[in-house]
Amino acid sequence: MYKVFYNEKSLILSERPISGSKNLNFNNESQFEEALAQLRNSPLKEVNIHHHNVEKLWEKFKNHFDYLEAAGGIVKNKQNEILFIYRLTKWDLPKGKVEEGETTEVAALREVEEECGINNLKINKLITTTYHIYFQDNLKLKSTYWYDISYADNQPLIPQIEEGIGQVKWMKTTDFSMILENTYENIKIVMEKAGLLSVDQ
Repeated sequence: MYKVFYNEKSLILSERPISGSKNLNFNNESQFEEALAQLRNSPLKEVNIHHHNVEKLWEKFKNHFDYLEAAGGIVKNKQNEILFIYRLTKWDLPKGKVEEGETTEVAALREVEEECGINNLKINKLITTTYHIYFQDNLKLKSTYWYDISYADNQPLIPQIEEGIGQVKWMKTTDFSMILENTYENIKIVMEKAGLLSVDQ
């Protein structure tokens, strides 16, 4: 199953209908636009497109859009604090586009370095991959690879202002309620997958 966010609503690609969702049995690619239109123009929070071969469905879905990949991470320091950035009036995790010839791991480290002004980072493992659709000249589908990253230094944080980052800040778990009030659904998923949130948060 794939969950793709569009305007903070969910477009799901799965093998079968989901109870409680608006379900579309996949027949042709025009249903991708139909699903987005329903999420855009109605109160629906979730649309599920289903097909017995979900990987084939995903490939058709990817090829329907201008597809790109990004990478970033949950960066944890020796005090067990998590690194957040504040950009475009939202709290976010550092991440950015994978450049040609880069692996997602290299891109994740580079983006953290560029956006937050620190280095000496170590990737531990992949946490999860999230997906969202946004409009920039045309509709784009972005896959973001999120890594668990350790940081053992004590360098000053320097926000990449030219990328619209106003703040870079280490946050304790007690600060997470403030983050959750003003962040993206994708970020909540990453935090859950990393074990930073309990189910009821």
